[in-house]
Amino acid sequence: MSALPAPSLLRLIWLASPALPVGGFSYSEGLEAAVDAALVTDEAQASDWLLAQLQLSQARSDLPVLAQALQAWRERDLARVRALNDWVLQTRETSELRQQTQQMGRSLLEWLRHDQHAGALPLAECAALPPTYPVAFALAASPGSASAHDVLLSFAFGWAENMMQAAIKAVPLGQSAGQRILARLAQALPDLVEQALATGDDERQAFTPMLAILSSRHEAQYSRLFRS
Repeated sequence: MSALPAPSLLRLIWLASPALPVGGFSYSEGLEAAVDAALVTDEAQASDWLLAQLQLSQARSDLPVLAQALQAWRERDLARVRALNDWVLQTRETSELRQQTQQMGRSLLEWLRHDQHAGALPLAECAALPPTYPVAFALAASPGSASAHDVLLSFAFGWAENMMQAAIKAVPLGQSAGQRILARLAQALPDLVEQALATGDDERQAFTPMLAILSSRHEAQYSRLFRS
């Protein structure tokens, strides 16, 4: 496998950074509700929760969609892109989770409008969907020579870093605990990315009933730091 050129590598790091202005920092994806329900009360439980979410949700849902959307954008297969985008929306089980992927998708698309490297991208076609976050991220990563493996690794690490930060705020935890959680998640990423790359249309799934229940409860939670 050839090394990814430095500009392509840096762009992936940039796209996956929680500092990118797409609003990822404002979501906990059910973790805050799990803390409120006393299901997550310390570092060990937060680590277990996020690893399970990575395995059961990201690796079986968003990461396979991202790989498939990346190929579809590169081939300008808009029908395939739309089908994948519709699947993401149809499998978001609560209004909060649906609003999150739509808001982050819109924000990433808006950022791309002002990105000097995005001039040749089909931004109007993407806006017409409108895009969910995995589909918008696939578009942003589609120029250049980055492999699907590299794109998925960057996306997954960005998710892990963002969720680690959410755990620090919600549980709460210290920075050292957060880094231990991130190290555990990062160790699991290569195998989960390979799993996602091997996942076809008939194997994708979004079955996380506890997450859906907690997300529903979060919508009416009295005290909240996060939007999901």
